[in-house]
Amino acid sequence: MKTIAIIPARMGSSRFPGKPLAPLLGCSMLEHVYQRVAMSQSLNATYIATCDEEIRQTATAFGAPVIMTSDSHERASDRIAEAVAHTDADLIVMVQGDEPMVLPSMIDAAVAPFHHDPELECVNLTRRIDDEADFRSPNTIKVVMDQQGNALYMTRQPIPTLAAGGFGATAAYKQVCIIPFTRACLIEYSQLPPTPLEKLESIDMLRLLEHGRRVRMVETSHDTQAVDTKADLTRVAELMTNDPLLAHYRKP
Repeated sequence: MKTIAIIPARMGSSRFPGKPLAPLLGCSMLEHVYQRVAMSQSLNATYIATCDEEIRQTATAFGAPVIMTSDSHERASDRIAEAVAHTDADLIVMVQGDEPMVLPSMIDAAVAPFHHDPELECVNLTRRIDDEADFRSPNTIKVVMDQQGNALYMTRQPIPTLAAGGFGATAAYKQVCIIPFTRACLIEYSQLPPTPLEKLESIDMLRLLEHGRRVRMVETSHDTQAVDTKADLTRVAELMTNDPLLAHYRKP
């Protein structure tokens, strides 16, 4: 099963314009994501998908293969669905370009279930939320699951309702944006009409859930911090200062 990663990136973020190329500990945020994803032993190749020439030039300079896509996509999943037409991959791992703390082992964990369950179409990583501020933040996508670990719903609102003991007594989980799709699922995703809750919440996976598809959640113990704002970038810089992976790709 040929497995690749595609990192969607664009300059036009409403909350943080130019975010992929924001400087972070000696290189762009996008380069951190690319270099760390490419370390995964589960992947045959890693690409960046973008509609922006500035990103293409920067990515090419640090050695990343780039697939140019339309500038009309509102969803990252639609962007990689276009990009995958230029590849012959069987399994495509979408890693958001604002996840500079991603670890290669997280890619491996997300891909592993496909080797044991031929019925799977899409997997997301998830992690228990241990900070109440993250639980209440609209930038954190919360997920609730059934007893088999399949997603029931994802939202930017704080769910589930807190237990009598408060946040510490409540098992709340967030989506970690490392998302493998089978090729067939990804192509079908791009052909399905966008759905009301997908548009309301601005969450890609709701298109699959609203059309009755299964999204398997796989828990990870690794914590990451996505970059949605400049304040997040400052926080990530502090968290990554002593990250041992930096020595494998960052120039002294």
